[in-house]
Amino acid sequence: MSLIGRLHNVAFSRRVRILASRISSLLPQGAKVLDVGCGDGTIDSLIMKSRPDVSISGIDVFLRGSTQIPVTSFDGFTIPYAPETFDAVLLVDVIHHAEAPEMLLQEAMRVSIDTVIIKDHTKNGLLAGSTLKLMDWVGNARHGVNLPYNYRTKQQWEETFKKLGLSAQYWDDRINLYAWPATLIFDRSLHFIASLKKISGSKN
Repeated sequence: MSLIGRLHNVAFSRRVRILASRISSLLPQGAKVLDVGCGDGTIDSLIMKSRPDVSISGIDVFLRGSTQIPVTSFDGFTIPYAPETFDAVLLVDVIHHAEAPEMLLQEAMRVSIDTVIIKDHTKNGLLAGSTLKLMDWVGNARHGVNLPYNYRTKQQWEETFKKLGLSAQYWDDRINLYAWPATLIFDRSLHFIASLKKISGSKN
């Protein structure tokens, strides 16, 4: 395994702990949650340990042999649930892998009563695109994950939210997923967590 690959594996446990902690604080009390593109559900399992009032199930294009939450297969486009089935929907590093990112985000809002929480990337800053591609390739290529590299700047994300009738009630691009000195290269403002709500009167 390459040095970068070893560093990625070392960083994994820190990443899931931080994301679970940050996301759990944004979920409504007693929420029924869907994690879109959940993988093996490691983050979700940690969330439920700290938030026993929350229940989480998942869907994914690739079903793992072993998962920590119930996971259903889906086609990557249409979420197989009725409108407003869930209190909240999670999309953790999923949108930039999607073939139809806006369609998937609309689907998430359709099946959510009110809240969609996104963890994704912003392509802002020096060599941002190249750094994100490297991280994506190291973390996902060996698993056969689709890598279209659909990264957006913060302005492009804001334009997408407005177009779809969504409002970012919470946005944080200083998550500190990596320890020093890796944070100087792989954090910066390349990652964000946002909590989205439907704008009153929107059709989503």
